[in-house]
Amino acid sequence: MIVLIQSIDRVGLVAGISAIMAKERLNIVSLREFVDKTDNRFYIRIEAEHDTDPVALESAIRKVLPPDAFVSINPRPEKKIAVMVTKEYHCLADILVRNQFNTLGATVQCVIGNHQVLENICQRFAIPFHYISHEQESKAAFEEKIEHVIAGYNPDYIVLAKFMRVLSPDFVAKYPERIINIHHSFLPAFAGSQPYRQAFERGVKLIGATSHFVTNELDEGPIIAQQVIPVNHSFTTTDMIRAGKEIEVSVLAKALRLVFSDRVFVYRNKTVVFE
Repeated sequence: MIVLIQSIDRVGLVAGISAIMAKERLNIVSLREFVDKTDNRFYIRIEAEHDTDPVALESAIRKVLPPDAFVSINPRPEKKIAVMVTKEYHCLADILVRNQFNTLGATVQCVIGNHQVLENICQRFAIPFHYISHEQESKAAFEEKIEHVIAGYNPDYIVLAKFMRVLSPDFVAKYPERIINIHHSFLPAFAGSQPYRQAFERGVKLIGATSHFVTNELDEGPIIAQQVIPVNHSFTTTDMIRAGKEIEVSVLAKALRLVFSDRVFVYRNKTVVFE
C-alpha cells in the first residue's frame, strides 16, 4: 500500500500514523517525512507490505490528524496521460519509447498536436494522434476542441512535451496540478522563442531545463525537477540546442517518474519531492 498525507504539523503525527499501520498489521518498508517549519506543514509518504481496507484505514488515520488533512491511500498505480506537442520530437520520442517498454510509470492514451509533424512517429508506436489546428481559431475554440479529446480519455495527467502554445487560465483551472510542462531554461531565464540563441549571445556557462506544474502564471508553477549542464565558449548555437534537447528529455523523464510514483506534494506554489 502507498499512503500519502499532508497536513498542519503537530507533535505525535508519525507515532500516531505508525501505530495505526501496526494495528492493521501493515509492515512499513519505506517512510519519508518532512516538516516545513516556515509553513508548519507536515508531509509523509509510506509504502507498506500487505493490504487492508483502504476506506477503513483512511478513516482511522484521519482520527489522529489535524482537520482538513490531505490523505490519499493507494493512488492509481498506473497513471494515464495525454501528451500535447507542436513540432519538436525529442521529448515525445522519449515518452513513447518508455511507454512501449513499460518503463514510463504511466500509459500514453493519446497525443494531441497543433501541427501534423509528429503524427508519423505516433503511428509507428500505435498511439492515437489528434491534430487540432490553432490557426484561424480563437483560443477558446481551439482549447474547447482539445478538452473534448481529453475528455474521451480521462487521463490523470496532461504532459506538455514542447507544446508551444500558452494555455488560457480557464483551461488550466480545469486540470489543477495535472498539467506538467518542460521549460527550456533553469527558470527564470531567457524567456521567449530563441532561448539557446540568447544563451549563446550572452556567453552563458550553464544551460538547464525545468519541469513544473502549469498554473495561470506563465512558467511560474510549482517546480518538480531541474538540472543544469556546463557549456563553454566553444559551443555554437547548434551545440547548445543539441545539449539543451538532451537535458530537456532528462529533466522531463525525471519529473514524470517522480509524479507517477506519487513522490511529489504540492502546497501553494512549492513542491516537496521525496526522491
